[in-house]
Amino acid sequence: MNIIFVGKFRGKPLRCQLDRPRQFIVCLSLFTTLVGALVFAGYQLGRQQAEQNNLLTLENDIDQQKQLIEQARNEARADIDALASRIGRIQAAILRLNALGEHLIEVAKLDPAEFDFDHAPAYGGPVEAEAQVGLDFDHIMQDLDRQLASRENQLTLLEDILLNRQLTAEATPSGRPIRKGWTSSYFGKRTDPFTGKLAMHKGMDFAGKEGSEVIAVADGVVTWAGKRYGYGNLVEITHGNGYATRYGHNEKILVKLGQNVKKGQTISLMGSTGRSTGPHVHFEVLKNDRQINPARFVANK
Repeated sequence: MNIIFVGKFRGKPLRCQLDRPRQFIVCLSLFTTLVGALVFAGYQLGRQQAEQNNLLTLENDIDQQKQLIEQARNEARADIDALASRIGRIQAAILRLNALGEHLIEVAKLDPAEFDFDHAPAYGGPVEAEAQVGLDFDHIMQDLDRQLASRENQLTLLEDILLNRQLTAEATPSGRPIRKGWTSSYFGKRTDPFTGKLAMHKGMDFAGKEGSEVIAVADGVVTWAGKRYGYGNLVEITHGNGYATRYGHNEKILVKLGQNVKKGQTISLMGSTGRSTGPHVHFEVLKNDRQINPARFVANK
């Protein structure tokens, strides 16, 4: 077997003649070693390339995870800010409810110890066996918002009712039209002091010291302030809801026509003008322009 190496060595091609088995085995071994070295080198190169690719993939995964973590962190900050804002609104609503509750206590004249807005309400109860461990804070906050809104609406409505009730009470006649004195005549049939005959007395008389104060028994507007036949110097006040009151025989009138007056305000001084036998105030209560018995209003103080 001849192996010829093409090349110039001293101007001549090289030739190797393998005519012996030993020489053939040596050459085959060298060839096998060379091929194996090439295969191993290719494997190592491919392995290094694969490792580099895996490293790049891992770095990309790490970068993506970092981005996801940063995104989650930003969302958590946003959620915390939103939660803090909602808690702030709830705290503001609680402050408004507390102020409104304290105002209602004052308006309704309730016992402050029974409606204490300075402390949290008492609550409790046994632990349920199947109580839920995880809490949905968003659902809880929404439920609190609904409860607070509902309670605020209820308290506002209650305040309106109480204020309307108070206005109605202030405009309804109640109490005596004098600060000092006594009842000298009642509503109903009596002997007329001038004629001696039985006659209808459509009011109540309150006697006292001449010049003593005559007061309004309810809020209203003065619709008469001057002389009137039989009444002498008369003050008439309209209170609304069909009610009006009259105060007769005054020595001096202290209010003017169209003036707004408050319950308990001094409107005149007691006298004996008109058809009168002595210092007193003739007091009438009218409902829809008809005189009614003032006794129940006088007693309702």
